[in-house]
Amino acid sequence: MPLLPHQNDLFPPDLLDAPALRAGEDSRWVAFYTLSRREKDLMRKLEAGSIPFYGPLVRRRLRAAGGRTRSSYVPLFPGYVFSLVDDDARREALATNTISRWLPVSDPERLVADLRNIHQLIASDRPLTPEARLEPGQPVRVRSGALAGLEGVVVKRKGEERLVIAVQFLNQGVSIELEDVDLERL
Repeated sequence: MPLLPHQNDLFPPDLLDAPALRAGEDSRWVAFYTLSRREKDLMRKLEAGSIPFYGPLVRRRLRAAGGRTRSSYVPLFPGYVFSLVDDDARREALATNTISRWLPVSDPERLVADLRNIHQLIASDRPLTPEARLEPGQPVRVRSGALAGLEGVVVKRKGEERLVIAVQFLNQGVSIELEDVDLERL
């Protein structure tokens, strides 16, 4: 079976740029929890219906038979697609038969800030490691380079210093390996 090409994981492309202007009285951020392995299907249907969403996808390299390497794009947060919807758009999304349940977001500003950070990390095209649960640690800010200004928490994993950028709503995040010199304490 051929691997699907990379698809849009953010619609419209400027969704995370001006969240205060986008969220109105009628619309709110929700997290759609999909049926098993239906995240991309939901994103295609939301885009076709012009419903704003973000479902972060990251590249995963697979070694196939014969030694060939293939790449595929997998959800960073399996089962979750975030969307800015009003009641009509939410009902349209639920009618796609790809959603198990939906969760209202209690702190949309924090969610959008977290998703913006995740989007910037993915755009840096550096290897990311999904983190299932957040660990307590020192809050830091990246002081230089392409990721300057990002804030996160440092965790120790197998002797490596890693910066974790978290989506607090899900209590999950991603980590990236950085040098101590690139970080400053908050």
